[in-house]
Amino acid sequence: MLCQNCGKNIATTFIKKTINGETTQTHLCSECAEKQGYNSMFSNIGFDIGDFWGSLFAEPMKKGLTDVVRCEGCGHSFGEIAESGRAGCPSCYTTFYDRLLPSIQRIHGKTAHTGKVPSGAGEGLKKERELERLRSELAKCIEAQQYEKCAELRDRIRELEKGEKGNEK
Repeated sequence: MLCQNCGKNIATTFIKKTINGETTQTHLCSECAEKQGYNSMFSNIGFDIGDFWGSLFAEPMKKGLTDVVRCEGCGHSFGEIAESGRAGCPSCYTTFYDRLLPSIQRIHGKTAHTGKVPSGAGEGLKKERELERLRSELAKCIEAQQYEKCAELRDRIRELEKGEKGNEK
């Protein structure tokens, strides 16, 4: 396959971009790829996966600030987590929750696990999630002073909670 830029040399660099759901592919020879700057990420020693993951956690506005908050579990600072792209321990997620949340949303699209549920736990978990959702909606309605909707939500929450207590007996 020939280079799509110069049309003379054999393409050795293949670039695939997805923007707004539309995927495009570009095939370039090494000279054209170098001119367009695609060789820079693989130059010298090679691709550093730590830099890649670190860039996902980097906060542009706070990058220059020194970190004084450290995780109680492992002693890592947020800067060290951003640099390595890895949390030091489970406590890091609670210590740096507000700073990790945007990155987790950007990487995974969601912040709550929505995977498979064991068949025996399905109904209980559905009720738990529904209660969580209703309580969250209730808090928003209270803040917006939508008291009629608040009363409806409160009643729905009470119904679900009664059902749970009836199942426990």
